[in-house]
Amino acid sequence: MNVNTGLGIGIVAGLTWALTAATVTGAESEIVIEKEAGAPATRIAISGYAGEVDGVLKFDLFVVGFTNVPLDQAQYLLAGSANGSVSGQLTDRFSKAVKLAKVYSDGALRAQAHALADDVVLALTGKKGIAQTKIAFKMQTAQGSEIYLADYDGYNARQLTQDGLACTPAWMPGRRVLYYTTYKKGFPDIYSYDLASGVIKVIAAYSGLNASPALSPDGTRLAMILSKSGSPDVYVADADGRNPRQLTKTKEDESSPCWSPDGRTICYVAREGSRPVLYLVSAGGGERRRLRTSGLNATEPDWSPDGKTIAFTTQSGGASFTVCTVPAAGGSSESIVPGENPSWAPNSRTLIFSRRAKNGRRVLSMLDVPTKQHKDITQISGSCSEPSWAK
Repeated sequence: MNVNTGLGIGIVAGLTWALTAATVTGAESEIVIEKEAGAPATRIAISGYAGEVDGVLKFDLFVVGFTNVPLDQAQYLLAGSANGSVSGQLTDRFSKAVKLAKVYSDGALRAQAHALADDVVLALTGKKGIAQTKIAFKMQTAQGSEIYLADYDGYNARQLTQDGLACTPAWMPGRRVLYYTTYKKGFPDIYSYDLASGVIKVIAAYSGLNASPALSPDGTRLAMILSKSGSPDVYVADADGRNPRQLTKTKEDESSPCWSPDGRTICYVAREGSRPVLYLVSAGGGERRRLRTSGLNATEPDWSPDGKTIAFTTQSGGASFTVCTVPAAGGSSESIVPGENPSWAPNSRTLIFSRRAKNGRRVLSMLDVPTKQHKDITQISGSCSEPSWAK
């Protein structure tokens, strides 16, 4: 997600909190489980697995709306083993129908377990799972903040940037390319990082603010916030940063653009008086219109891949933040979980977001929106925020 740049050049102040050294640990940790009232979870009994594979399967299925229960309470049974390769048979306990039977041998046991979890989701919902996806995020370091890449559950995390102060990672859809804001030269500029080749390019380095990159769903256009004409406004350019075109022209600060899945509309944050609200504007330019939401101080929008819902953050005072959702057409918004920086998974039902722990550290967490089940990603021990889910 994009950091809230509604304070314009003041974005620097928001990024210079007291910083502590952060590390990524390979040790297994207990997952913190919290649950609020929501739709019923799909009851599944998982048996025959142990250790890492058992933990992977339970995590992968929990964050997409399943709950592990005793066999006599389950609708489905997932039984198998993990002796060098992972096997799994998925059965409907009532009809006795076998929904899936497969042996996995490619990669490490962890990767095989992720593949099994995704196949379980596909067999029961008809939709692709998310267990083999990637995330990018900002992590606090002793020197500032850097962009990290990890498996979606926080494993295999590695540092990408060495800029001293980098933030707002955004994926190019369908490609392993990240865009981000960096202060490596002392000013906020937008760079791209090709993960396959390692090539880093300058995308936008105009005088003033260059921030909050967001790629269109087809990967050909870039929305961003530039202040080269005065106050921070929304611009759209080619993916390489060329041919920028100004979409908004206001005295107020704009921030955090995101795209509709059809690539026709951009949702962003604008100031209305002293408070931030959400607006929509055609990606080709034109009149903007307010996206009506209940509540105040709407920031950090992210449009679900299915086009139905926009997630965003509200702030009720001090450091109290809440992740909310609103229909993309506008209407009543719903507060769904304490936290901020929401980013949709490719399945349009799971969100990754950051929340503030009691010790002040920022923790990444996942929420299954229909059931309200959520788990922290405890594999990463640093203070993390601004997650961005690869699509």
